[in-house]
Amino acid sequence: MIGIIDVGGGMRAVYGTAVLDYCMEHGVSFDYGIGISAGSANLVSGFAGQNRRAYRFYTDYAFRDEYMSSRNFLRDRNFIDFDYVYDDLSGHDGEDPLDYEAFANSGKRIYIVATNALTAEPHFFTNEDLWQDHYDPVKASCSVPVVNRPYVIDDVPYFDGALSAPLPIRKAFADGCDKVVVVLTRPLGRKHTERRDAAFAAMLEKEFPAVAQAMRTSAKLYDDALSIALEFQYDKKALIVAPDSIGHMKTLKKDLNGVRALYRKGRRDAKKVVEFINS
Repeated sequence: MIGIIDVGGGMRAVYGTAVLDYCMEHGVSFDYGIGISAGSANLVSGFAGQNRRAYRFYTDYAFRDEYMSSRNFLRDRNFIDFDYVYDDLSGHDGEDPLDYEAFANSGKRIYIVATNALTAEPHFFTNEDLWQDHYDPVKASCSVPVVNRPYVIDDVPYFDGALSAPLPIRKAFADGCDKVVVVLTRPLGRKHTERRDAAFAAMLEKEFPAVAQAMRTSAKLYDDALSIALEFQYDKKALIVAPDSIGHMKTLKKDLNGVRALYRKGRRDAKKVVEFINS
């Protein structure tokens, strides 16, 4: 069983969809996937076989104010309007619908990671939690604290999955994967920044104390998880794919040239994935 983990990263996650598009075009298929934050959106489109669909979200729709903007935030404290993204755009009668039938019949297993906003524990949504025009787990996984309010599913509020399980590679192997591709969206040697995390933690302390604490330790959690992934790569069980540079790109930065550059890097680096899977 071949698995892929896409760690997401907002607009930087266009790199991950480039990897999926290239693999799709070169006959490489994944049986299993774990998507975190925007990585979950990439995987859903990829597992539906919709080549370049996710790319349009990064290069077109994300630049619309309806998608993400200060106007949205001032209206209801949600910089990204996930209902617009996953209902108005992705619904069966939307502008760019997800082919849910193809996704559901693909035979692929997906896990979408979100963080319980009350406990800061990870929650792994599955295929069974998605159905036609109901993509709430993806909305929850992408809800960045402070930038967005938590997304509520069955009376439980959720934030971005990267807070609690930024790279759950051990789960992939425990679930039976023989090989796992890990897609990062920052250079391999680049350390996770803690300054913004500390500032966001202070803002969340009163309402979501467990999440605030998780933000303070998120850099270490990511680095520890990456160290585990590197061990699997050393044993030739995993392949880590990461851009050599992200330029001036940031998580929610609307930079079309930067997005296109990262997509090109992803397609270039995906050649290593094809070699790894076929070896």
